[in-house]
Amino acid sequence: MKFTARVLLLALLLQTQTVCFKIWFLFGKPRSTTHQQMTETAILNVSAQACRTLANAEGKDFALPTGTLSAESLVKACAASDSARPFRRSIKTIRFANGATDIAYLLSPQRHFDNELILNGRELIRSGLERVKANVRLGNFIAARLTLGVTLHTLQDFYSHSNWIEMGQRVPFSALIKPDAIIRNIADENTPTCRDCDGQNCNNILQSILADRLLTTGYFGSTKPEGKCSHGGFPDVSSLLPPKGGINKDDEDSIHGGLHPVAVEVATAATIELLQDIRGAAGDQDFLRLMGVTRSSSVLCFVIDTTGSMSDDIVEVKRVTSSIIDSRRGTPDEPPEYILVPFNDPDFGPLMRTTNADIFKAQINDLTATGGGDFPEMSLSGLQLALTGAPPSSEIFLFTDATAKDDHLRSTVLALIESTQSVVNCMLTGVLGGARRRRASNDEQQSQRLRFSSRSSTQLYQELAQASGGQAIQVSKDDLPQATSIIEDSTSSALVTIFQAVRNPGKAESFSFIVDDSLRKLTMYVTGSSPIFTIVSPTGATQNNTESSGALGTIQAAGNFMTVRLNTTEQGGAWQIHVNSTQAYTIKVIGQSGIDFLFEFVEIFTEPEPGFQILSGRPSANMNASLLVTVTGESVSLTGVVLVPASGAQPVNTTVEDRGEGDYLVTVDRLPEGEFAALVNDTWEPGTNLTIPFTIASNASGTKLTILARNDRGFSSSFPGSVTLDAGGRAEGTVTLTAPSDTPSGTDVALTIEAQAPGGSDSNYAVQRLTVVAKATDIVSPTCEVVRVNANCTGNCSLLSWELFANLTDGNGTGIARISVRQGSGSLNTSVVTGADGLNVTRAAYRASCCSQEVELVAVDAVGNVGVCSRSIRATSSDAETQTTAPAATTTAPTTAPVTAPVTAPATLMQTASMTTQSTTANTSAGESSLASPLSFWFSLIPFSLIKILTH
Repeated sequence: MKFTARVLLLALLLQTQTVCFKIWFLFGKPRSTTHQQMTETAILNVSAQACRTLANAEGKDFALPTGTLSAESLVKACAASDSARPFRRSIKTIRFANGATDIAYLLSPQRHFDNELILNGRELIRSGLERVKANVRLGNFIAARLTLGVTLHTLQDFYSHSNWIEMGQRVPFSALIKPDAIIRNIADENTPTCRDCDGQNCNNILQSILADRLLTTGYFGSTKPEGKCSHGGFPDVSSLLPPKGGINKDDEDSIHGGLHPVAVEVATAATIELLQDIRGAAGDQDFLRLMGVTRSSSVLCFVIDTTGSMSDDIVEVKRVTSSIIDSRRGTPDEPPEYILVPFNDPDFGPLMRTTNADIFKAQINDLTATGGGDFPEMSLSGLQLALTGAPPSSEIFLFTDATAKDDHLRSTVLALIESTQSVVNCMLTGVLGGARRRRASNDEQQSQRLRFSSRSSTQLYQELAQASGGQAIQVSKDDLPQATSIIEDSTSSALVTIFQAVRNPGKAESFSFIVDDSLRKLTMYVTGSSPIFTIVSPTGATQNNTESSGALGTIQAAGNFMTVRLNTTEQGGAWQIHVNSTQAYTIKVIGQSGIDFLFEFVEIFTEPEPGFQILSGRPSANMNASLLVTVTGESVSLTGVVLVPASGAQPVNTTVEDRGEGDYLVTVDRLPEGEFAALVNDTWEPGTNLTIPFTIASNASGTKLTILARNDRGFSSSFPGSVTLDAGGRAEGTVTLTAPSDTPSGTDVALTIEAQAPGGSDSNYAVQRLTVVAKATDIVSPTCEVVRVNANCTGNCSLLSWELFANLTDGNGTGIARISVRQGSGSLNTSVVTGADGLNVTRAAYRASCCSQEVELVAVDAVGNVGVCSRSIRATSSDAETQTTAPAATTTAPTTAPVTAPVTAPATLMQTASMTTQSTTANTSAGESSLASPLSFWFSLIPFSLIKILTH
């Protein structure tokens, strides 16, 4: 039985969604600025500053490109990867999370600073910042991006929904991101704030409110207290009640639309200020990793069986690891991150992740092959850890010579493959080798090898590889070194897939694909039982599978895997592959190019504001759908998209609409069979339970569905084993997770909820990212006292130097964890002493050339509170005046270099207890969860499900 999914969320949106700054524009070019545009502008701005600081620290020049600043031009200026794909993906994740806030938080006025819930909104920003910083400290960047997007939406809404702009303010209200600041002068519930407003851009906020500098925000809904301002506009019913009208500045057609450009400018500056705060807490390297600006776009990720018979495999992994690290160190192809997950029986993990190549080498070299017991091993448990711990679109290599003991995780692993869009390559050895498993007799070994080499035993690995666009490579242990060249290929920067096909059963067939001159290092992989094939180049030259060295390149065979390296210099044009085989086979063609794409299936809504969100589960087969495609690469336009199932089913044509900024909205009249998913977000504290409600929707009623819920941390959980669809085709349930009391703050947990129809005829899933954050009591930033400045810089600045001496302390807080130079090219030395009050004091001594006349020291405590100490000697002074400033914000558009602007707020509205700001407290609310070139774009699709799961 099949179930047709119904979009149940839309009806609820029409009644309850809060309106804010536009989140997307769907019909024509906008006159207004969206949340997503403000967010991207700020990300480009602060990322450019981080790149500049790192370049200056390394003695390198940094120059922004002329013209509009884009992800592609910034990556090039930062001397990062040849591909902007990771940066684009990170921006897209943050932007989508920002836009989805209106959908995920339908009944949360505090998320939008409505109903005068100013302190509640500030608390959400503070707790969001805390979660982002905790995630970054543990390297959990996916969860950090999702939380960041939601937090930025709330922050940006303040400037559209409050009277901050009407009060004449043109700088951010910094108290919103300062947990140690006291916000004063909020209009109480009995104070009238507005008068009637007929028409647009009328001054309906009472002069007494503006004169007394009282903060207020509009009410949204069907009712409001007497005399209060409304949000205004459709569908805010309260704006029809006296006092009529509203005060929102969401777009230029809003009630206060004349102030929309000013609100956008200040909201963008506030976004930059918040990002600068995260940058200060994380440091420039980790901030750029959060944003996806890395030297290479490909991580090195291994999932390795460490049982007794795997010694030869481990030796080969050590060899190829050393080769990759030694040959690529300091080059654009150097992996930005290294991940290792060992597994055995019954143990698996832990996931080891590092950016240090030498540490990774040591971890690999520490691997030993021991134990094992019975034949099957915990391979899928190890793979689950890698999929949730690696960045999206990673290439993961699984090494084993055994079947999966935990094959019950098959559906969970498939869901994670789809949601992360990662590629899994299975390196299966022992099929022909003579290695023996520990404690197995000769007869048992022979039986095990026969079982492993049979179709049924390898089918699971083949299914996982094919679902992800990877390879299932079966080789003897002796031939493994000939097959690991695929690992070196996969860690090349700017890697793109040009073509892919899967035929099972095999059949004689001809394939064609088109490439352009932007491609380099064209490589073809063929797997199968001795398939016969011939390759034809655009010029008509040919080479068949029997020619190890021919007119088109070299062919290397190892087990069921063949690598064809095409050496022709003119690779552009139409290529053909003629295959003749009755056995199953796969073909994959890759290359290197700065042109690539990202895609997500999205759900369009038109009310109350036009927009779209990433689908929370798989789209329905044989129904229309919308696809958001983002193209990476400069001077590239997309003219068409064709969805081609790798299995060879009929391609599906689409219509393409240019949405600007590299985004294209693709309409698909009919979906082929395929699977996709999206991520959402929530948080809870160590030692507590978190309950996640979910809803299953279908057009069938009375059907009993099996429910499965699994998490990658092994936390104890409870959930209903089944649910029954009611007469409306709907069922609800909850999953409860328990975080152990010793869970490190910032731990990222991937929860997969699955629903299966009777007999497994249909299924769907939702993957949710959760964060465990310890409740912090330290909300005060480190403080700085400049003790002495020695500066005599009259003369040739290159021959003179100046010095600054400062004392920094975190008082009774968690202690200073790091002090760094964010501005200035001098040297910094620190030492820790005990002060007269018994507290630790960090003494900082900074020395710089007189040509570098400014310094900014950033102090970060253990929970991420940031303090900034700055000094300039441009007006030469020898006194010891202390300067303590909040992190500077930039307010320029991405078309210009970042420019520092002051960030201040009226003293009447806030009091600051220390020199800077930050966030620290867990949000434990379980009721809220966030949710043209001829180069071919290749979609690999596998069978679809039609049940829809909505997590609340």
